[in-house]
Amino acid sequence: MSDMQNGDALEAGAAGSENGAETAGHESDSFRVLLLGALGVVYGDIGTSPIYAFREGLHAAASDGLLTRGDILGVISLIFWALTLIVTVKYILFVLRADNNGEGGILSLMALVRSSFRHRSNVVLGIGMCGAALFFGDAVITPAISVLSAVEGLEIVTPELTPFVVPITIVILVTLFSVQRLGTAKVSAVFGPITALWFLSLGLSGLWHIFDDPSVFLAINPYYAIHYLLVNPATAFGTVGAIFLAVTGTEALYADLGHFGRKPIVAAWLWIVFPCLLLNYFGQGAFILSHGKAASNPFFQMMPSWGLLPMVLLATAATVIASQAVITGAYSLARQAVQLNLLPRLEIQHTSEKLLGQIYMPRINFLLGMAVILLVVGFGSSSRLAAAYGIAVTGNMIVTSALLFIVMTRIWKWRLAVAGLATAGFLFIDLVFFSANIAKVHEGGWVSILMAAIVMVVMVTWVRGSRHLFHKTRKNEVELDLILDQMAKKPPIIVPGTAVFLTGDSKSAPTALMHSLKHYKVLHENNVILTVVTAPTPRVTSADRARVSQYNERFMQVTLTFGYMEQPNIPRALAICRKLGWKFDIMKTSFFLSRRSLKISPNSGMPLWQNKLFILLARTASDATEYFQIPTGRVVEVGTQVNI
Repeated sequence: MSDMQNGDALEAGAAGSENGAETAGHESDSFRVLLLGALGVVYGDIGTSPIYAFREGLHAAASDGLLTRGDILGVISLIFWALTLIVTVKYILFVLRADNNGEGGILSLMALVRSSFRHRSNVVLGIGMCGAALFFGDAVITPAISVLSAVEGLEIVTPELTPFVVPITIVILVTLFSVQRLGTAKVSAVFGPITALWFLSLGLSGLWHIFDDPSVFLAINPYYAIHYLLVNPATAFGTVGAIFLAVTGTEALYADLGHFGRKPIVAAWLWIVFPCLLLNYFGQGAFILSHGKAASNPFFQMMPSWGLLPMVLLATAATVIASQAVITGAYSLARQAVQLNLLPRLEIQHTSEKLLGQIYMPRINFLLGMAVILLVVGFGSSSRLAAAYGIAVTGNMIVTSALLFIVMTRIWKWRLAVAGLATAGFLFIDLVFFSANIAKVHEGGWVSILMAAIVMVVMVTWVRGSRHLFHKTRKNEVELDLILDQMAKKPPIIVPGTAVFLTGDSKSAPTALMHSLKHYKVLHENNVILTVVTAPTPRVTSADRARVSQYNERFMQVTLTFGYMEQPNIPRALAICRKLGWKFDIMKTSFFLSRRSLKISPNSGMPLWQNKLFILLARTASDATEYFQIPTGRVVEVGTQVNI
């Protein structure tokens, strides 16, 4: 949307100085809107990390019960350099440039990398699936730890409220997941301003306490981070794993690239988010240094008494927004996975007439909500949940670094030595954090691994089963050319109208066509063999949407291509074919679809458990009629049984 606005601005600017000035105003207004929106959606997660990241870093550093000045400066220095190297250098300077026609995210990166190979690499597919699975593992933990950590601020207001922290958190989360079906269009307008107020509060509260001990700025020197790691080898590993909480949510910068564009995301980080985060972290450090190094929850304890309750309420609102960003990100990733045939068809509801990216997926929402609530009940506190956090995110970052290396060498055409040096630096940092977090598996890290493993098994089963089913059905199908030759020699009864047969293999006669000839013994006046293809790009232009070729006077081949970020709409796409010679009329067209009933074959090429899982996934897939948005009154479904 922003690209279209920018393009219109350039055209208007060429028309004259008056129009140019007006256009410049529109461009600046658009940029400000995108900047504000990026604050609410992109930086919601990383923006709430000061609530618990520094606290958990101190707890890890004080495992022996004592905190020295060097420990405090070391923890702050580690946070500062993690934000600088991971977010600013890796993601802002490098990863955001690896866009796939303006879209970002791990599956977009995978599709971009696979498109650079002549034959689509299964290795790259596997890496992308692993990254997507890890993202879902992160998406489950983020709402739980974010909202729970904010509500825990009530314990500082009055200890009597401690028993109510978990129930209040559950009520907030149930409400959050319940209103998802209403869409984010109405709520998103207030996301940006609330998050802007949140970052302003972070910066001001930190700035107020920096003067408690200005020597905290010494932590900018990497010496303190390195010295802490070398002097405290016993606790350093745990501290590194804890302070990684400061950069969780970094993947959102890349995942939401298509919604806001690179410039607003970069500007929001450099102008607002990064400075405010640093001010707050350094302010917490100065507060600890000047108050006896004994604060258990410095973020809330450094607030004045009159501002404590408002800050708890603002923090709760900010964490809900952060959770909303992760939830909508999970929707987008799930839709990409469906389009890339990594998951079965899932019901997708569009919640905005203007913004294509605002969608709601009931099944994903239900599964996420149940998992998040179970985590809150099972762990009970954000400190315990912190142990479960980090593994999925660091794993995702490793996958991003690996795919980025391929982009550098194959698409950007960098020299191997330069690309290898940059990637080695990124991977070194990623692996250090991954190693520190993997050590917390027994404390709760197994949760994110379990979640990612479940998603990975589902995707691998669906991909493998779909390929197996395709080859199985292809063996039993008859070549379309052979059927056409037979009908030319012995024509069936011709009836008026147009029949559209959906098939995944345009060379074979569709099952619905074969059953129609077998049982009805008639053929429509016009017949279309329709194939729907997903492009390795986010969107496809109208000019590339449809391809039409004629078999003979009765049959034609139509191929519709959709991007993996688009929701297929077959009737609307077929209307384009009018320009290509086919006078498409929905009221004179019948769509024939095959509904397969899958049975397990004794000679199946997959294990029994995987066959059962694939059949279950196939049965739970949404109806093709709804998925392709075909009017139900124009559809004829033909049932077939297939042994896999």
